[in-house]
Amino acid sequence: MGKLFGTDGIRGVTNREPMTSETALKVGQALGYLVRRKAARPRAIIGKDTRRSGYMLEEAMASGLTSMGCDVILVGPMPTPGIAFITENMDADCGIVISASHNPFEDNGIKIFFKEGMKLSDAQQNQIEELVFSGRLPELLARPADIGKVWKEEDARGRYIVFLKHTFPGDMNLEGMKVVLDCANGATYRVAPMLFTEMRATVTSVNTEPDGENINHNCGALYPEELAERVVREKADIGLAFDGDGDRFIASDEKGNIVTGDQVLAICARHLKDEGELDNNIVVSTVMSNIGFTRALKGMGVRTVQTRVGDRYVFEEMNRTGAVLGGEDSGHIIFRKFHKTGDGILTALQLIRVMKKEGKPLSELSKVMKPYPQVLLSVDVREKPDIEKVPEIKKAVEEVERSFDGSGRVLVRYSGTQNVCRVMVEGPSCEETGRAAEKIADAVRKVLGK
Repeated sequence: MGKLFGTDGIRGVTNREPMTSETALKVGQALGYLVRRKAARPRAIIGKDTRRSGYMLEEAMASGLTSMGCDVILVGPMPTPGIAFITENMDADCGIVISASHNPFEDNGIKIFFKEGMKLSDAQQNQIEELVFSGRLPELLARPADIGKVWKEEDARGRYIVFLKHTFPGDMNLEGMKVVLDCANGATYRVAPMLFTEMRATVTSVNTEPDGENINHNCGALYPEELAERVVREKADIGLAFDGDGDRFIASDEKGNIVTGDQVLAICARHLKDEGELDNNIVVSTVMSNIGFTRALKGMGVRTVQTRVGDRYVFEEMNRTGAVLGGEDSGHIIFRKFHKTGDGILTALQLIRVMKKEGKPLSELSKVMKPYPQVLLSVDVREKPDIEKVPEIKKAVEEVERSFDGSGRVLVRYSGTQNVCRVMVEGPSCEETGRAAEKIADAVRKVLGK
């Protein structure tokens, strides 16, 4: 059986497997069949980001779903967490997002939510994969009288904005606050400026003119440097950079310093603890979290639990432990009180809530943790063998770890969505960390490089 799903849904280069119309049609059919077994007349939501290929894949998914007797509601460009919310809000049986998140425009992807706005479990992904490759889908199609309908919902964006507003204290607004938004020419390009303007902030928006190809191009959460410069130039209070599908963000403080996801987690963890709202005194993070984060939370008396990379794994662990806060250094952060998935705009509002409640600028709040110097390198690879079984890479890692003698750490892992090996090194100084990361990346290139 083939493998479709990676860390966060299905993803790849458009018009190459698995991101072809044919496969999207089959995935839609498999999903439609599964939800049809649970509801007499199932309903699916389909949203997308701003990639040109979104039209093609949206139509293919809708065709697959309707052929299995599922009605389809198209909501157009919307952030991934917005689709998760709308799926539950409109009592749909599943929600689909056509997006490759932070990847370049040539890529696209399919993310799926079930009825309660939760991402698929590994078991559910396996069910879809089994159906796609089984050859049985043609015999499972709905009768002609049961074929589904397709219509557009124009009010989805408004519903999501109302939801976001309700996560912010009702006795508070953003009047007098200057905010710079970088929407990455992606799915937040309408929602974010509209929301912050309605909440009375003075808003400067950049990268809000998508053309189908410029999503994530030197902008957004992966490239926050332009945002930081703009914040200083505009004398703004905060800058917010979202990624292409809006499920994560990176902030800039008023002095132009980049504030990472780990720092935002630490700020919110301390505030929730002080307010008596940090249930079970636990914060869930991933193996990519900075050493400085775990040390900062330990100093607060807060326990951290680590998971695999991926916000669905973070949410599963939050459910298991009863944690209300969890996330990743990349900016995927979950506030379980409000949502079941990472939401960049929601997280930005919660960070601003802390700033307003404590009456402190972001530059002051971010001192809650001191990040260790971190270098993350990506190496294109032709295959993905078990890293522990590649002697050259294992040797390079061991040598670096011995040289750090407990004052740093190394993580080497494959991307779940691309043929890429990630080399992450944290160390006592920028220079040492950079050298160590290059040493390991060179070993990866020599053995596995394209």
